[in-house]
Amino acid sequence: MAISYDTLKNWIFEDNLSTYSRQDCILYALSLGYGADPLDFSELPFVYEQNQRVVPSIFTVLGAPGAWAANPATGIDWMKILHGEHRMTLHGTAAPQGVLRSKTSLTRLIDKGAGKGALVVTERRIHDEADGRLLATVEHTSFCRADGGFGRSDEPMNPLPATPQTPPDLELALPTLPRAALLYRLNGDHNPIHADPVAARSVGFQAPLLHGLCTYGMAGKAVLKGFADNQPERLKSLAVRFSAPFFPGETLAVEMWRQGATVNFRARSVERNIAVLTHGVATLAH
Repeated sequence: MAISYDTLKNWIFEDNLSTYSRQDCILYALSLGYGADPLDFSELPFVYEQNQRVVPSIFTVLGAPGAWAANPATGIDWMKILHGEHRMTLHGTAAPQGVLRSKTSLTRLIDKGAGKGALVVTERRIHDEADGRLLATVEHTSFCRADGGFGRSDEPMNPLPATPQTPPDLELALPTLPRAALLYRLNGDHNPIHADPVAARSVGFQAPLLHGLCTYGMAGKAVLKGFADNQPERLKSLAVRFSAPFFPGETLAVEMWRQGATVNFRARSVERNIAVLTHGVATLAH
């Protein structure tokens, strides 16, 4: 079955009501590498209940619509999807525990042509169920490698800024464990290409790859540590393009450039010397 423009643009997502706990927040932080040094008091509040802080990028996993694209009615070849871009705007901060209501809609469907794939963009607005406050807006761009050529297309999103050509102001190296993907998938993304070597090889990867949203969260971690004293309330937006796979056990080197409230960034695999995140941009509150 091929993609039908009308079917996808009118896809109905039920509201997602998600209850999360302090433990969920700690698991998410651990899966990004927080607490690697248990004596680092700047990171301890993210992985310990006392004076607990919540990693702001947790909104990428709380209340996500799940593997909706695996439904055969979408016409999408689910096993050949790659995460293209991810953009998050923060309107508030997450409490260490609570209930969230997420409202998802499919906002853009872009046909790149037969044999060239398609871009599917969803927007998720996340509210605190207790008081109705809008906490975050998350835009998820999927690159559906096998699904171009359906003939109708929306306007593309505004492009993310190019990575600066000057030397970075700061670079942080974030190592990952060989089991990093097996840990991160416990946040809710159970796509087998992140766990099963056979599934990964069947779609062209030599081994299970780390979730793009894990490297996204790690980049946010670097921005918070480098320029915001690990104060989660200071992060106001985080956006990035996923440019190449990253594999568990590699080291993610995050290069950052700051100009006022804006931090541009990119990240590479140190071991393969290849950029895996580009066009990264974050905004900070003073």
